[in-house]
Amino acid sequence: MSSLLKSRNLVSEELQGVLSRNQDRDSQAGTSSQGVRYRGRDIDASFHFDTAVDPESEESSRRTLTTFSGVFCPVALSQFSYLIFLRMGFVIGQSGVLHFSIELSLAYLILMLTILSISAISTNGEIQGGGVYFMISRTLGPEFGGAMGLLFFIANIFSCGLYVSGFTEAFLDNFGSTGILGQWLPDGSAYWRYLYSFVVLTVCLGICLVGGSLFARTSAFILLILLVCYISVVVSLLFHPPFMVPIPHPNKYVYPGNDTNSTVYYNFTGPNLEMFLENSKSHYSPDYTIDDPSSMSFARVFAILFSSVTGIMNGANLSGELRKPSESIPRGTLLATLFTFLCYILLGLTIAASCQYELLINNYSFLIPINYWSGFVVIGLSAATLSAALGNLIGASRILYALAKDGLFGLPLKPAAVTVAGGNPIPAVAISFCLVMLVLLIGSLNLIAPIVTCFFLLAYASTNLACAALDLASAPNFRPTFKLFHWSASLAGLFGSLVMGFLVSYIYTPISIMIMLGLMIVLHLRSLPDNWGSISQALIFHQVRKYMLMLDPRKYHVKYWRPQIILLISHPRQNAQMIKFVNDLKKGGLYVLGHVFPSVLNLEQMVIDPSEEAMPEWLSIVDELKVKAFVELTVAPDVRAGAQQLIRISGLGGMKPNTVCLGFYESAAVREAARVADQQSHEPGVINLSASPSQHHGWFSTSSSTRDVATPGDYTRLLGDVLQMGKELLVLRHMHALDSNGLGGRGKRQIDVWPVNFFQPGLKGYIDTTCLLQLQFACILNSSRRWRRDCRIRVFLCVDAGSNLDELTKQLDLLLGDLRIQAQTHILDWQHVVGEANPMSDGAISSAYLTAVNQCIRLQSPETAAAFLYLPRPPSDPRMHAQYLEQIDILTKDLPPTVLVHGLHKVFSRKL
Repeated sequence: MSSLLKSRNLVSEELQGVLSRNQDRDSQAGTSSQGVRYRGRDIDASFHFDTAVDPESEESSRRTLTTFSGVFCPVALSQFSYLIFLRMGFVIGQSGVLHFSIELSLAYLILMLTILSISAISTNGEIQGGGVYFMISRTLGPEFGGAMGLLFFIANIFSCGLYVSGFTEAFLDNFGSTGILGQWLPDGSAYWRYLYSFVVLTVCLGICLVGGSLFARTSAFILLILLVCYISVVVSLLFHPPFMVPIPHPNKYVYPGNDTNSTVYYNFTGPNLEMFLENSKSHYSPDYTIDDPSSMSFARVFAILFSSVTGIMNGANLSGELRKPSESIPRGTLLATLFTFLCYILLGLTIAASCQYELLINNYSFLIPINYWSGFVVIGLSAATLSAALGNLIGASRILYALAKDGLFGLPLKPAAVTVAGGNPIPAVAISFCLVMLVLLIGSLNLIAPIVTCFFLLAYASTNLACAALDLASAPNFRPTFKLFHWSASLAGLFGSLVMGFLVSYIYTPISIMIMLGLMIVLHLRSLPDNWGSISQALIFHQVRKYMLMLDPRKYHVKYWRPQIILLISHPRQNAQMIKFVNDLKKGGLYVLGHVFPSVLNLEQMVIDPSEEAMPEWLSIVDELKVKAFVELTVAPDVRAGAQQLIRISGLGGMKPNTVCLGFYESAAVREAARVADQQSHEPGVINLSASPSQHHGWFSTSSSTRDVATPGDYTRLLGDVLQMGKELLVLRHMHALDSNGLGGRGKRQIDVWPVNFFQPGLKGYIDTTCLLQLQFACILNSSRRWRRDCRIRVFLCVDAGSNLDELTKQLDLLLGDLRIQAQTHILDWQHVVGEANPMSDGAISSAYLTAVNQCIRLQSPETAAAFLYLPRPPSDPRMHAQYLEQIDILTKDLPPTVLVHGLHKVFSRKL
């Protein structure tokens, strides 16, 4: 084993120099050292916590919004949107009071549960710009956060198009060619409507270019105007005298006999119990604005209702401009949601008690003739839809800017990261504007609404998932100051959002989920360097700990034996092929790479623990070699003691190594040849193994009193230690010659098994624990994808001249059949092979015999990819150690890649 062979004989002069300089510096300063020099910087023993406010004055100066202006008003305005003046009657007329109550309650229940999750996350640390995207990405990690951020962005884009479409629709209903208040504007084609939508969106763009804070500062005034208009509507519904309301264009699918150019009249009765009872029932019918005879349904009406109240994150989207986002976001969002819910309940009940349902489903603008002054409705509708559109356009641009600033999607979003002097992301606003114009091509508000609903429901589901995962992971640092939170509420919000998403549209919801999953895969493949913390790691730790406790070693059964290997190595440059080979042997079991830093110095004398400093380098090597392995490093007085530490303490609970693997003891010349061959076998550009980790960082050597594995005796004692600790033992040799990437280049290759102890030539029989372990590992190796494709197993049966070959072959075939191993059996006349060599000489195995055995194996191995040989137990007599290694060297000289095996335990079961 090359790792255990390199002698470290001198204390690092560099280390002594650093210690000396530290002492001189401390003595000159007259104080004791408070830290150490690590990778070129001083490490202070004290901790420095981040302040709650961004230290950059420019960032802090932009945080000017309060709870009312920055959260309550934008959220309330966005939730009122088009529903309050344009679709409230439609929802009541279609659904009836009962279904409306259920739909509104479901919508606000999902909103409230999501708000609880948002509040918990927003009070668990400092929040920067990017709103909910920032919270999700820093909670669930860049992959999930980036995918959800882009989904939030798309949802805001569609929502902005929805509100602009609602404003245009209402404007033309009042002032178009057939307008209620006047016929001033040309209408009649989709091009005119698109032109008016463009003009409206351009106005929104102009406001956004000035800055989102301007809109937020004026949002209180806009909300005041909206409330005045709302009060006028409620007062008119309660006190306006009854009259017949005209409907210029009745629904042709509901009233096919009516002339579409004639005017139909329906009742406005004022508060009336009979009217309320009639409107308590649902009357689902086709939408008169869409040329579609299919009737509305509970899910379609819910989509229209829900899409208008999705603005709960508009306050959080301005997190970068809030003075105290952790306080403002929970308080402002909750109050705004409760306020709008009460307003909707009052308005809905008032409409149901005073208007005939035919009026409601055939005239979106029925409130205009009912109101004492129709201008209030027009002003309120304009304020609600324009403010909601502005909120979503600003929110979309801020999310896009945050995504671009984080660099998750690379070059395509890079222009969106540019800001002007005041911090306004002009390119992000422009990109958002262009995308909204594309959304407006869809046309009708009722067609855009289901898309918006599905995207926002998935966004809310993800937010609830983030918060539930944080709580269920039991992360100690998840301590939100918002106390009205429980993981069950988040799970309920998650479940409700997904269920309603599929009910609204079984097409759009799966599409949005697939978009999110695709984005997550793309971001995962990018191997993002940002370390924001990932909830997946916390959840994995939480669950693995539970399963580790469930994995009871007392319930072990041989039927489920699997190799759990610790490979003791030193220099990856000399052991790359060995690392990959053992990775093929693990069969889904535990795989640990172990390394020992020999040192007589204690931790107080070290500048830094070498195992701690080396860990990142070793982990990067594991990544580059693409093996599924853990790394365990330790510091010990000598390699033998360190190896004992690693073998004993590696793993956890029921997952501890049962097999120890190490390289063979080689001379310096052999090691150098292996190193050169191993470097030549590497694919260019895969990994630079020209230097070991210790050479990369200049780690200290050990003093002359430190005993490394420098003698055959030390190495042999280490082999004995492994068996003494009850572990299976594998010794690898010639792994530098392994060509596992091209096994099939010359046709089928062989995996040879020699289940005979050549050091006991008189021993009859082949079935013992070591032989079975050889067969098990050969079978495992052949089950690996590369080896299974290119190799087959051969088992060699060495017999004397007088043996019953048929009976022995039958027994071996029966054994292989019982063990479910597909292999070819080959019979060798052993007496003929070694007849000229006397196996025993002076009571010991003769070198001539071992040479003959070696030649026999070599003759059988021209196409052998790997060979498994029997490893005899190391002698206990120290005087025999050098001879033992010399004999193994003769036996395995110039063979293909060889695995010497010594087993102690049963690894096969013939029973079901």
